[in-house]
Amino acid sequence: MASKKDTEQDPNYPKLTAGEHARVAWNVARMCKRSIASETVYQGDLEKKVDRIIDKARKRAEKNDGKRK
Repeated sequence: MASKKDTEQDPNYPKLTAGEHARVAWNVARMCKRSIASETVYQGDLEKKVDRIIDKARKRAEKNDGKRK
């Protein structure tokens, strides 16, 4: 039985621009490459970069929502 595709966006996850998507994808690819090299490699720096990108997008979305009202 086919399941219904979840089309609702997570409210805590902001809309990202194309550039932000690319930067997140690049950093996730780097994380994957590091994990292939070794299971014990530190990836906190890349996780922080992704978190910063998402935080900036969230702030931008809040700022734009304030302008629209």
